[in-house]
Amino acid sequence: MLLASVALAPSTMAASTVDVPVSVRPISAFKVGSDQKRFGKLEFVGGLIMRSPDPLFGAISSIRFLPDGRHFLAVLDTGHWLAGAIERDRAGVLSGLSDVRIDPMLDENGHEAKRKMDMDAEGLALRAGQAFVSYERWPRIEIFDRKSLATEKPLGQLPVLIPVEEFRKNAGIETLVASPVDGPLKGAMVIVAEGSFDKNGHLFAAVLEGPRKGIFAVTHDSSFSVTDGAFLPGGDLLLLERRFNLAEGIGMRIRRISVDAIKPGAVVEGEVLLEADLSNQIDNMEGIDVIAGADGSTRVILVSDDNHSFLQRNVMLEFKLIQ
Repeated sequence: MLLASVALAPSTMAASTVDVPVSVRPISAFKVGSDQKRFGKLEFVGGLIMRSPDPLFGAISSIRFLPDGRHFLAVLDTGHWLAGAIERDRAGVLSGLSDVRIDPMLDENGHEAKRKMDMDAEGLALRAGQAFVSYERWPRIEIFDRKSLATEKPLGQLPVLIPVEEFRKNAGIETLVASPVDGPLKGAMVIVAEGSFDKNGHLFAAVLEGPRKGIFAVTHDSSFSVTDGAFLPGGDLLLLERRFNLAEGIGMRIRRISVDAIKPGAVVEGEVLLEADLSNQIDNMEGIDVIAGADGSTRVILVSDDNHSFLQRNVMLEFKLIQ
């Protein structure tokens, strides 16, 4: 989340919303006024600017695609689920969204949130028919049955390993991601803090389960904050980072962390694959996921959080990873 949170207005506390209309405007060039396609280790494929008259649409914090690479589930930091599917044109480029639905996220008592801060969902991971959601203001990871997201309270919580008192206000568990089951981390959940630091000034991170269970750290650039992550098929971790300050302006970058470096006690840094600013078609970039392209390539999809502000946009971008 980037802007200050506010109490949820009664109009945003409606029951589930079905068939949310979403209009799109295509993004054909990532760099404004240029036909450049290659950016660092990524090749731009296409993008969308998304709009909807539904007041709940927006504030996307994390997105995860299902195995078909088309349908997705996302969390909104207003405490809602967003589900839908991407559409493509004949050339295979993003062309729209369909089957979009927004449902309320229920708390441990089976109730919708009365205040945004109570269900400030920031991270999402999917595994074995369950959805795992991390929350920022009151740091925790809750587990939901994906078959009954809109009607059932959480099944329980996943321990976060990192002492809760180490998480700074509004800078806690921003990234939650499930590692590949057949990779070195054996499907374990991994978390990375947005802006909570250890005694050496590194970001707190942890592998929550499996053979490499334990706390590690991610080096921190004071210009950037980690907003989400996604694992590549081979096991390496992509971290999406956002920049927002008066001196340097708005920006984003993507780092690739070798899976071999992720282990208890380690400090990881990784290679910067892409860095962009407002000369590119970005906004408040908060979500990242990886899918397989029809041509067998690895695709990286990014989404932004518009904070329900008229000054910001809901953007979806797709890149091809250049190995």
